[in-house]
Amino acid sequence: MRVVSGSKKGHPLQAVSGKGTRPTVDKVKESIFNMIGPYFDGGLALDLYAGTGGLGIEALSRGVERCIFIDANRKAVSVVYKNLDATGLRDQAEVYCNDANRALNALAKRELVFDLVFLDPPYAEQKIESQLGIMNDHGLLASGALIVAEHDAKDKMCEQIADIVKIRETTYGQTVITIYRKEI
Repeated sequence: MRVVSGSKKGHPLQAVSGKGTRPTVDKVKESIFNMIGPYFDGGLALDLYAGTGGLGIEALSRGVERCIFIDANRKAVSVVYKNLDATGLRDQAEVYCNDANRALNALAKRELVFDLVFLDPPYAEQKIESQLGIMNDHGLLASGALIVAEHDAKDKMCEQIADIVKIRETTYGQTVITIYRKEI
């Protein structure tokens, strides 16, 4: 596992030990960024189920200005810190050990607005649609924000949640990447 492109291209990333975390493989990560735009000019990103931090770190490497990483697993949070240190991106990041829904509420209190969001929950605990609703209701998404959801192929995602519209869906074996955009 490594940073695929950008300023930190080729940097190796550590994985979380055990079977509780399923990192996005490099091939899928590269495809995600080909779909959403390979490079960014600033912006704020959220990696809500950070795991290793691979998606958020990739976004930082490709030009996102700042990224907030959240994971409920302490081991995962420790690995995110190690990966940020190894890539020299820690100054552009905030990392929190918290439940996803509680974290969204805390971020709303800070009145943060995200341009890019990654949702890659454990497949058995997937609450993507309700969390999209929470983000929309709390004003956490900028107009035009992209939301990348990674989920099991058996889980079908809805076409629209309020102003959040599905714009693309691609299957990689048992993994599906669904991309939404905040329209207003």
